[in-house]
This record gives sequence, C-alpha cells and structure tokens, in this order.
Amino acid sequence: MKSAMRDVLTRLLDAPGPSGFETDAAAVWREETESFAERTWTDVYGNTFASIGEGASPTVMMAGHIDEIGLMVHHVDDDGYLWVKSVGGWDPQVLVGQRVELLTRNGPVVGVIGRRAIHLIERDDRDKAVKMKELWLDIGAESAEEAREMVDLGDTAVIRSDTIHLENGRFAARSIDDRIGAVTVLEALRRAEQKGADCHAVSVATTQEEIGYKSGGGASTSTFGLDPDAAVVVDVTHATDHPSVDQTEHGDVELGDGPVLTRGAVVNPVMLERMREAAEAAGIDVQYLAEPASSGTDADSIYTSRAGVATAIVSIPDRYMHSPNQMVSEDDVEAAAELISEFLVRLDADTEFIPR
Repeated sequence: MKSAMRDVLTRLLDAPGPSGFETDAAAVWREETESFAERTWTDVYGNTFASIGEGASPTVMMAGHIDEIGLMVHHVDDDGYLWVKSVGGWDPQVLVGQRVELLTRNGPVVGVIGRRAIHLIERDDRDKAVKMKELWLDIGAESAEEAREMVDLGDTAVIRSDTIHLENGRFAARSIDDRIGAVTVLEALRRAEQKGADCHAVSVATTQEEIGYKSGGGASTSTFGLDPDAAVVVDVTHATDHPSVDQTEHGDVELGDGPVLTRGAVVNPVMLERMREAAEAAGIDVQYLAEPASSGTDADSIYTSRAGVATAIVSIPDRYMHSPNQMVSEDDVEAAAELISEFLVRLDADTEFIPR
C-alpha cells in the first residue's frame, strides 16, 4: 500500500465518528480530498463529497460510509454510572472490560465498560450471554451531579483503541466497517484523476449507514441530491477463512484473495460485467459473493433512488466485523481502489447501463 494511502487510512480509522456524529472523521476525509479533487462539499445530513470531471458524463457516485458503531448515554444513575444504548449492531460480549472515549461538548472523556467480576456472578449464570442492559460506563464520577458536569444525555462513545499492523500486510481497528470503504473511494478518485478519467466521478463519505436500515441513512439523501447515472458502493463483507464459520452457509471469502464483487438483485448486470472487464484488464484477482435480495449496504437505498441507479458493490473481506478489532488486508484495499479507478477510466459519454 502506498504510504500516502496508509497514512490517511490510519488517521481515518483512529478518528471517532459514531453514526450521526461523524464530523471528526469526515474532516479527515475532506482534508485529504481537498488536496486533489476539483470540488469538495458537505450537505446538511453530514455526507461529504469530492468530485472530478464536472460537466462530463456519465456521473458515477462512489460511496463508502464513514460512520462507525458506538454507544449513547441515555441514563445517569445516582452514583454517577452511565447507562448506554447501542449505536448500531454490537455483540455485547465483546464490550465487557473495554475502554471507551466519550465525545462531549467539552472534549473527550474516558471511561471503562463495567460488569460484575466473574467471582460475583452466580455459577449458573456464568455461561449466559451478557445483555447490553447489564453493562454500564464508569468514568470515575462519584455522584450523578459530578457525572452530569462531564457528560450529557445523548453523548456518544467509541471503543478507545488504535490501529495496529500485523504480519503479512494485515491490520486491525475498531472502525474498519466502513472507514475502509471511505478510504477506498477516496483513493479510487485520486487514481482516476491521475489517469485522466473522462467521466464525472464523485466520491461520497456517507453517514448513518449503521442505523439507516430501511431509510437508507445518508446514502439515500446524497444519492437523491447527486442524481448519478451509476454508483459503486464499497463496504466490508465477512471473511469466512477463520475457525468456526460454515462456508456452505456464508460463502467462501478469504483475506488477501482480492476484493469481492456481489451478484444479485441489487447489482446492475452491466456494472458487474464492466467491473469484471476492468479486473481482467488490470490483472486484479476478485472474489464473488451471492446476495439474492438486499445486500445490507448503502447499495440497498442507492439503486432505487429516483428512477433507479445502476449499482455495483465492491467489498473488502473483513474478519471479526462489528468488534473492537476488525481485520483486513492491505492488498485487498489496494486492489479495490485500483479496480474502481480502472472501471472509471473505461467510461465515456456513450456508456450505457441498461441491461439488454
């Protein structure tokens, strides 16, 4: 991976930004795109855009959501403990004993996630899964009054951790889903600009995907406003190459074997074929994932926007998704950015996306 790409990736992964509170992460993304994009802007939903080739056609949107899962304070008890709700889909088991950073009006506040020590749990209950409602945040406060001077209801928190680099070009971070997609669309735009792409390409760091569900989050509003002809959504997908995963149920996706192209109802067949052609031309190995209905990504709201948007999904294999230490391969990220840039440079004003 190029050093510039690795640097922005690390800064973005370490920036806090739970769904609905993405401004710090978006600022890192915007600062980097301003160094090469023709225009950057942010809408009222917090989506951040960077474009090249304005006035050309077709208009292609590349979306990677910049929010991450987190926690939100919803109650402060008399002893100063904070009780939280999930922002996005957590497995509470991975939260026990973690350190957190709360994002408050006066700056970050640190704390830990508390639970009874195993010695204090009844033997019959020790093997039972912990529930979110059984966990609390301890910020060291000794009373509700002291805690409320530090934290407001509705403040959010993220796991306090830094990006780590492992062997064989692999790295782990809490926010890989989907900062890795936001970096990929940024880098794809940079490379397309350097290669002289002859289309209007717009990368978007979308917001609120983790809580958007059927409303589509920021992808829905940004697509409606941009009105693109085509879109490439970059997100993570489950790597199934670790112990205890049934590949007959979840598919065969391996870390380091290349980006994943989705086939299914959400994906426009012309877009998929053009992605395949770009991969072959660039000598990029790709993997495939079958999704007969919804994809669980921003693509679900993008492809039905207005009169429809021809959409493709490029995914990065991710181990341990929605945990404090998700893991991906630098090679897969690099290949995904190169694949999308190659796809962009092969477009022109005569390109059509209607299946025939």
